[in-house]
Order: sequence, then C-alpha cells, then structure tokens
Amino acid sequence: MSASGGTKAILAALTANAGIAVAKFTGFLFTGSSSMLAESVHSLADTSNQGLLLLGQKTAQRKPTEEHPFGYGRDRYFYSFVVALLLFSLGSVFALYEGIHKIQHPEPLTYAWVAVLILLVAIGLESYSFATAIKESRELKGGLSWWQFVRQAKTPELPVVLLEDLGALVGLVLALCGVGLTVLTGNPVWDGVGTTCIGVLLGVIAVVLIIETKSLLIGEGASRDVLTEIVGELERGKVEKVIHIRTQYLGPDELLVAAKIGMTPSMSISEVAAEIDDAEVRIRAKVPAARLIYLEPDLERGRSLTP
Repeated sequence: MSASGGTKAILAALTANAGIAVAKFTGFLFTGSSSMLAESVHSLADTSNQGLLLLGQKTAQRKPTEEHPFGYGRDRYFYSFVVALLLFSLGSVFALYEGIHKIQHPEPLTYAWVAVLILLVAIGLESYSFATAIKESRELKGGLSWWQFVRQAKTPELPVVLLEDLGALVGLVLALCGVGLTVLTGNPVWDGVGTTCIGVLLGVIAVVLIIETKSLLIGEGASRDVLTEIVGELERGKVEKVIHIRTQYLGPDELLVAAKIGMTPSMSISEVAAEIDDAEVRIRAKVPAARLIYLEPDLERGRSLTP
C-alpha cells in the first residue's frame, strides 16, 4: 500500500470521533454518567490518535537525508506506537479509575434518556467508520483472517483504526448497558460497572496494538511467502544458490533485501554485474515493495545458511 494507504479510513474515523466526543461530553454534563464521561475521553483519545496517524503518514514522506539515508518510513510505525500508548493511558486507565470510583461512590443519573439517545447516534457513526475501515482493509487482507491481518499487516494505520473502531463499538454497547441497567434497577453502581468494563476492553486492545507496533518499529522481515518469491526470482537466472538472505521493512511499502548469492566461477565481472541487474529487475517485478536491493556475489563454500 502506498504512503497514503488507509487515509480514507483514518479521515472517516477522525470525523466520526470528533463529533461523537462532543456529543458524549454534552451527554455527561446532562446526566452525570461515568460511562458517558469514560466514553467521552475514549472518543477524544481516538480523535487525537487519528490526527497522529495522519501526521505519521505526512512525516514518513520526507526525502532521505545524510543522517537518515533510508528515509523516514518508520515514522508511521512510531506514531502508531504512540497511538497505542495513548489509547492505554488516556482511554483505559482513565476509564478504570472513573469506573472504580463510581462503584465505590455511586451517584444517581439525571436525564438518562439523553445518554441513551447520544449512545445510539454514536453507535451509528462508529458503525460507518468501522465499515469504511473494513472496506479499505479488504484488498490488503486477501485470504487472511482478520486476526491474521492485524498480526501480519505491515501497514500500521488500518489495524489501528480497525481495533479502535471495534473497541469503540463494543464500548458504546457496554456504556448503553451500564446506563440501561442503572435506569431499570435504580442502582447507579451499574454505571460504574459499565465504565470499568470499558476500561478493561480498551486495555486489552491497547496491549495488542503495543505488541504489534513495537514489533514493526524494531524491524520485521518479509513473510515466508514473500521471502520464497524473492529467493525464487534470484535462483531463476544464473545464480546457482542463495547462500543467505536478510530482509527488513523500512516502512510499510519499502522492503530492504540483502543477499549473498553463489555465482558460477567461470562468469566474468561484466556477466556477474549483468546478472545482478537482471535479478533486481525480476525481484522488483514480483515484489514491488523491494525497493532497496543489495546483492553480494560469492562462491558457495560448504553448507549454506537457511534463508
């Protein structure tokens, strides 16, 4: 996916969450519901997160410099990691604190119907944002399951938006249950219980995102299928053997390939150079993300390393 990949999903989430945050906070002022307050902070955090994802896409497009010769593609991973941290700190921790506080010191709700109305509208808007993220992700997902897509995707924005929107939808349902049970039973403790459940949900999602984006930030190599394609293209020409190969994503759409390749001893220098050029063309045609390719010709000595 290009540097702008997922922008439509991010903008849809940004627009929805900004409007929802204002509506939820207004509902909290009317009702005093801790679930509404937790959801207000959740939506505010999500709005900030989408802004950070857009910033990451923008800064990642900067040209390489002497200090950063491989460019700034990993900015997208960095800002996605920051988003995961914010989701945990602003969303989960605050909701847990507010929920536990309301369980210990329950307060009655006022104008509960306002909270219910706002939550129903928010569910509709979040559903639109979630549907947009799913549509944007399908092309990249291919035959993978959604969980595999979240785990394996090299484009960080779409998994982040998908999990954020999913968490927002489930959180809204939990808030609705908390407010509804408070109205039905007359016991405001249920509002605090709903808020605490929202905090746990956001914490789980945040931890998953932190683990996945940390892995990308440190540097992930190509998947086994992609690696097999690269090795296949190398050995399709006059390369006798790929002695060893290393790959790493410098950004979602920029893969670094470095390999030591065994060549026929009788080849001249000009023939080796021509074969390396041809191999690079074949690899890029098969794996467009392989923009940086470094091939070292050598003679195979003994057992080769497993790619």
